[in-house]
Amino acid sequence: MKRRRYFILTARILILILFLVLWEVCSDTGIIDSFIFSSPSRIALCFWEMVLDRSIFLHIGVTLYETIASFLLVTVLSVLAAVLLWCSRRLSEILEPYLVVLNSLPKSAMAPLLIVWLGATPTTIIVAGMSVAIFGSIMNLYTGFTTVDQEKIKLIYTLHGSRRHALFKVVLPGSVPTIISNMKVNIGLCLVGVVIGEFLAARNGLGYLIIYSSQVLS
Repeated sequence: MKRRRYFILTARILILILFLVLWEVCSDTGIIDSFIFSSPSRIALCFWEMVLDRSIFLHIGVTLYETIASFLLVTVLSVLAAVLLWCSRRLSEILEPYLVVLNSLPKSAMAPLLIVWLGATPTTIIVAGMSVAIFGSIMNLYTGFTTVDQEKIKLIYTLHGSRRHALFKVVLPGSVPTIISNMKVNIGLCLVGVVIGEFLAARNGLGYLIIYSSQVLS
């Protein structure tokens, strides 16, 4: 097992190094346009200059705060909503088409509306980050809750347990892998939503930095 872990770690590092080397070589030899695609060495130099003037820490800190806040809110709210849907089958049947429609909405198009409704504040950016992940998260968690071993739930009821006992003794413990897998996806989606929000209404953050850099480039 140790050899396997070392092999996987080494392979990951080598793939990253190979990618960076190929990128640098292609940029230096003119295979790709270095003005458009840049190169690892130029990116590292620019990053170091921003480290020296400490501007990068402000942008990273703002985006990190907004991403973590939206991620935690999505995790808590999606678990609570999925539990509510599991507890009421009739409610889940009523809300399911609405959740599907809300999840299919283009989130990048919702961001300007959120800014108009809520104003250009960090709260709006957090909500934009949440909007990308929350509806899909609720649906995935609810599906995970409903696919838990039904025989174990029947055993709880046979032993005169309540629905609360089935939830806390079987459903939630049996859905831990689903919750963790969902969290892995949500952290990336929240980051995307936050950056989209920063594109439109922010004075700090990585999204603002990208927009500012593109304007300087043009």
